[in-house]
Amino acid sequence: MDLPQPSAAADGPLPGAWSSHGPLSQGSQDAPSPMSPMSPMSLPVHVVTDASQLPPELLHPPAPPAPPLVIGFDCEGIDLARHGQLCVMQLALPCAIYLVDVVAGGRQLVEECKGALESPRVVKAIHDCKRDGEALYFQFGVRLQGIFDTQLAHALIEEARGSADVQSDQISFVQLASMPQYCGVAYDEKEEVRQLMRQDPAFWEHRPWTPVMLRAAADDVRFLPTIHRRMHALLSAGPNGPTRLRQLAVQSELHARCFCLGAHEWPAPVPWADDGLQGGQLVENGGSADMVSSSSATSEESSGGPVEEILSVVDVPQGLMGLVIGRRGMTIRSIKESCRAHIVLGGQKGPPDKVFIIGPVKEVRKAEAIIRGKVAR
Repeated sequence: MDLPQPSAAADGPLPGAWSSHGPLSQGSQDAPSPMSPMSPMSLPVHVVTDASQLPPELLHPPAPPAPPLVIGFDCEGIDLARHGQLCVMQLALPCAIYLVDVVAGGRQLVEECKGALESPRVVKAIHDCKRDGEALYFQFGVRLQGIFDTQLAHALIEEARGSADVQSDQISFVQLASMPQYCGVAYDEKEEVRQLMRQDPAFWEHRPWTPVMLRAAADDVRFLPTIHRRMHALLSAGPNGPTRLRQLAVQSELHARCFCLGAHEWPAPVPWADDGLQGGQLVENGGSADMVSSSSATSEESSGGPVEEILSVVDVPQGLMGLVIGRRGMTIRSIKESCRAHIVLGGQKGPPDKVFIIGPVKEVRKAEAIIRGKVAR
């Protein structure tokens, strides 16, 4: 254990609930400079239908030695995945929130944002990046990079504190935001929006924007830069801080491409934690019928030596996924407890009959062997 037990952040929890919002505008081109920080509660919200309405700092990311631009990022749509429909991208910058209206702006607007989405110089703080990365890749050819996944960051922080909870990498954003060391804000409205989405799956496609849509889209990213700042401070503490940051950078990159099977043209991960860190490469594993592909990158162990982290995809024979999951999820939980790796299933949205494993090579190989043993019985 090299991190202290959780407590309120040094700058204190943010006040209240998601109940105070900045002004809303649609199509405004008169936003203040995004490099001038404001309180998250008072951030103005701008609906973007043309790239000219986006700040130049986003379209032209800062080059070294300037620090990267850190933004909150999320996507919303209809059944968001490879076959769904992306409707809006939410970007929280230091002085404004930009709702990129993909319904109105179409493919051209996403193309204009592609440079920022693929740039490691724009660090995108996002909670659980897998489906967003999948949708952007299959619908628009965007290879999402420069990811700071707050779900993975929480798991690393808990691991550094000595927690043995293998479910810490599945924490919801509402749970995360309520924790005082990260944000300390209750997001009660989120469940109301989820109910609206269940009643109307095309909720995010409707235009014109309603006040509820504007608030919900903005609130999903409003506090992500704050959460990023506090998580970064926790992760970087102590002698193993640089190692944890590199590990998070690599894991975030691999999770972003997790469901993008066969994405061989993706560049090697270039983590934001260290611009000089050499990434790995995407390779084929034709020697194993179970292995589809493996994407690798290099981080460092606490000893200072390099460790290769990989994304491995294991095929499960049709109809046998239940043997991997087990009754009430007990088998998959047991596998996670046995291996220091992230194990992800495609779920209802797919890809079906596949298990995705991300982690150090040794731990990934162990998980592969256990899974193959389960389905071979």
